[in-house]
Amino acid sequence: MAAMAPPPAEVEEIPRLPMPSRNPLPLSAAQEAQVREMYHSRVRSYCAAEIKQFADCALGRTFTAPFKCRQQNRAMNNCMITHATQAEQDAAREEWFATRLKRQREREAKEARRIEQEKFHKEWWGLPIEDREGDKGRDIMKKAERVGGFPKRDEGQLSKDRHR
Repeated sequence: MAAMAPPPAEVEEIPRLPMPSRNPLPLSAAQEAQVREMYHSRVRSYCAAEIKQFADCALGRTFTAPFKCRQQNRAMNNCMITHATQAEQDAAREEWFATRLKRQREREAKEARRIEQEKFHKEWWGLPIEDREGDKGRDIMKKAERVGGFPKRDEGQLSKDRHR
């Protein structure tokens, strides 16, 4: 009997949103960078074979790579120039707008994970971060459990096991 693979986890299908308009509001610099990264990755995906051929040729070469791999380099550059068009940039921008709902859900999940970790931190250490520096934090530091048999004479000082 063949080994049974576990059933694939159900992935929630996130709808792709349409482009708000043909001339949407200008994007921020960070958003433009995301669109540009999408654009470059799309062009690189079209030219993956040529890039791989050039990388294989240039592997282990330093100074001689431009001379020995000129044909592969030209093929790679021609492919990139052919696919790096304004239409491709527009397609990348449309893809960025279409996946904004997915990015929003990822941000929400990240924020929920951060809040959960903060809650765990508070439960684990018993003090919120704000209270550690105040009087309450100093009182707890003075009452810290003694470790390693420190002498009794440092009664009023901060405990040595806290490295403060």
